Amino acid sequence: MTVSDFPSIIKTGVVPVQTQQVEVFDEYGEKLIKQVACERPLTVLLNWKEIVTLMTLGSRPDALVLGYLKNQGFLHDPKSLESIIIDWETNSAAVVTNENIDHLDKALEKKTVTSGCGQGTMYGNVMAELESYQVPQVALKQSDIYRTLEALTHFNDTYKKAGAVHGCAVCRGDEILSFVEDVGRHNAVDTLAGELWLKQQSGQELVFYTTGRLTSEMVIKVAQMGIPTLLSRSGVTQMGLDLAKQFGITTIARAKGLRFQVFSGVEKIDFDVKGQK
Repeated sequence: MTVSDFPSIIKTGVVPVQTQQVEVFDEYGEKLIKQVACERPLTVLLNWKEIVTLMTLGSRPDALVLGYLKNQGFLHDPKSLESIIIDWETNSAAVVTNENIDHLDKALEKKTVTSGCGQGTMYGNVMAELESYQVPQVALKQSDIYRTLEALTHFNDTYKKAGAVHGCAVCRGDEILSFVEDVGRHNAVDTLAGELWLKQQSGQELVFYTTGRLTSEMVIKVAQMGIPTLLSRSGVTQMGLDLAKQFGITTIARAKGLRFQVFSGVEKIDFDVKGQK
């Protein structure tokens, strides 16, 4: 079962555009035509109970809301899902499940606002389970990191047109299995988490890439997917690094072109092209 062939996804309203053309002026007062990313709210409901409002491009709303609900510990069994209703007239996404969600009210009482773009959240039931997270230990070649970075240069369509968005991907070497852009990096990671969950795909041999900084929230969500390597074009926060070390995640940041910095898990990297620089 995948997001694309799920039998009860209903979408109504006008499909949102990703970018919009606008007039701007440069530092000399010359008019230019540019693209800006189109941001819109999407209110998530689980069995008709309002959970959160996410700010999103809306490119893959069904995967986004499923990934968000799964990562917050509200859903566990994809086979219990009945329907997903995306209504762009009301900017809402309703998920209906047969799963027992009696724990929902208590979980909603314990909400921690995180440093994700927009406003990310991690609920009390997720924070309480952190001690149990541990990802598989997988070796990685320096040449594989370069292959992944090279393959990723062919993506970022919305960013190249308009900027103001983050991109995330799950990769295997130079194979980009899935790439998504959104206004918040936590939205992008939730979208990919939703896809992996519905496919029941293991993250053991994958690399997770993000254009955004590696905060505690990002590290936690990658650990939830069981992905052992985290690759970022940006930097790392102190709490993100502490959690990466706790979970055993190899953390590579400031990665662009032939440059990168390993913040954790350096012992798992084979610097096989080091002498060729």
